Amino acid sequence: MKKKYIAGLEKKYAEEIVPALMEQFDYSTVMQAPRLQKIVLNEGVGQAIADKKLIEVAQEELTLITGQKAVQTISTKDISNFKLRRGMPIGVKVTLRRERMYEFLERLVVVALPRIRDFKGVAAKLDGRGNYTMGITEQIIFPEIDLDKISKIMGLEITFVTSARTDEEGIALLKAFGIPFKHDKK
Repeated sequence: MKKKYIAGLEKKYAEEIVPALMEQFDYSTVMQAPRLQKIVLNEGVGQAIADKKLIEVAQEELTLITGQKAVQTISTKDISNFKLRRGMPIGVKVTLRRERMYEFLERLVVVALPRIRDFKGVAAKLDGRGNYTMGITEQIIFPEIDLDKISKIMGLEITFVTSARTDEEGIALLKAFGIPFKHDKK
């Protein structure tokens, strides 16, 4: 019988994180423990209005970073001040689930975030429902990006969608996965 591949963080979640969360939040069953449902990477390319190649470059880079084909996002409104028409490509996004999600999270925490200069952690501001969005100002922190082929430095947003019901549960889950939050002194 063929063994199924299990990502390292997925195994850690099942064996270490769930029991720790059950103890911390006093859950009666494993199903109450919050879990990571998906990771969405979004890159807005506002300059694509003037230069159509930028959207293709961004799509290629996001595909390299995630290992999954990125799709273009299209504007829904006409905005004359920005010379934007409905139906124009304005960004790219990727939604990661299951194995690819855990593999990306591991690469983000272990390889990419430590490459940020003067990195002191990410802000611990969640949306009230246990979901977290962090912004990255330069895509070059990912080792998959070849610095010689960069035409423009662009930022991206990474959204972690969890099944947590509160921000406290969401932060506990993401900390357990290794996301380095800043220690805010209040």
